[in-house]
Amino acid sequence: MFKVTEDIIYVGVNDHEVDLFEGQYDVPNGMAYNSYVVLDEKVAVFDTVDAHFKDEWLANLEEAFEGRTPDYLIVQHMEPDHAANIANFAEKYPEAKIVGNAKTFPMMKQFFGTDFADRQVIVKEGETLSTGKHNLTFVMAPMVHWPEVMMTYDTTDKIFFSADAFGKFGALDVEEEWDCEARRYYIGIVGKYGPMVQKLFGKVGSLEIKAICPLHGPVLTENLEHYLNLYNIWSSYQVETEGTVIAYTSVYGNTKKAVELLAEKLKEEGCPKVVVTDLARDDMAEAVEDAFRYGKLILATTTYNGDIFPFMKEFINHLTERNYQNRMIGFVENGSWTPMAAKIMKAAFEKSKNITFADTTVTIRSAVDETSEAQIAALAKEMK
Repeated sequence: MFKVTEDIIYVGVNDHEVDLFEGQYDVPNGMAYNSYVVLDEKVAVFDTVDAHFKDEWLANLEEAFEGRTPDYLIVQHMEPDHAANIANFAEKYPEAKIVGNAKTFPMMKQFFGTDFADRQVIVKEGETLSTGKHNLTFVMAPMVHWPEVMMTYDTTDKIFFSADAFGKFGALDVEEEWDCEARRYYIGIVGKYGPMVQKLFGKVGSLEIKAICPLHGPVLTENLEHYLNLYNIWSSYQVETEGTVIAYTSVYGNTKKAVELLAEKLKEEGCPKVVVTDLARDDMAEAVEDAFRYGKLILATTTYNGDIFPFMKEFINHLTERNYQNRMIGFVENGSWTPMAAKIMKAAFEKSKNITFADTTVTIRSAVDETSEAQIAALAKEMK
């Protein structure tokens, strides 16, 4: 627990038990599930926490309340890592009202079998709830990244409660760089919904914000322009860092040798950053993150069962379902009798926006030879 402002208190929890967040994202430094209390003439709580931390969270609330009882539970997001303890809160504090929007309560009934009809406060875009000194204005943020998501701006302390936006992987009792884990979190979980994030910027871009209170990760109080700028880059699918990513799969090591040679050639050509990732062994979410971070991408894989290697297919699916765009892509294919991986990979991006394909395709027939080595050199010149 700690104070965000004089009367806004952090009451979230750290989770070091989770191995995969949302059943797929590796979180070596755990997760934070954030919750906040506004201690005013009336007491408001922002969101609950994951089900496994019921007792710790309720104890945090009791300590923050200082003998008082809450008037409101504001539900910004119904995903279970934040909403799992709504029923427990409602049982312990039967007089408290539950604040949400028209899309919140049907989901609540799905999760808990009740929508607490006699305790609902349904709010709309731009409406304000006063707790006394604090005026909490609600901002609807549908599909950032669920349809019921809303965010809240405290006009008194200029605090923006941002739901899952501006969140990151990692518990709060572990120090680590914000950008990397926030980028991996954003691209993996919110990345598909860039246009909705841009709409949100249109709503809140002119607000004076002194702190951002997300539902994951640290409260952001300094250098806010840095975080806002990164979110704008990510949600508009711009290039964040100049460089080239080579993502590959290799069965017997020949494609890997070609990739290693290509990486050397890129560096010789002056490429500002070369990132090489083995899709079968490296973290897939980090590979996806890097593909969105850098401006150029080279995909290298074998023809496999008349298709492409499974890890490459999975990787490309992750990119296209997140609206991969505004990038340059080159291909390296390997095939001992009928190389067709490049054609298949290129077709996978046919619906992607503003993709430029390299003129050179590297075709390896089993192992690198003089012909494919010359193609590698030519591709490096294009993709540097």
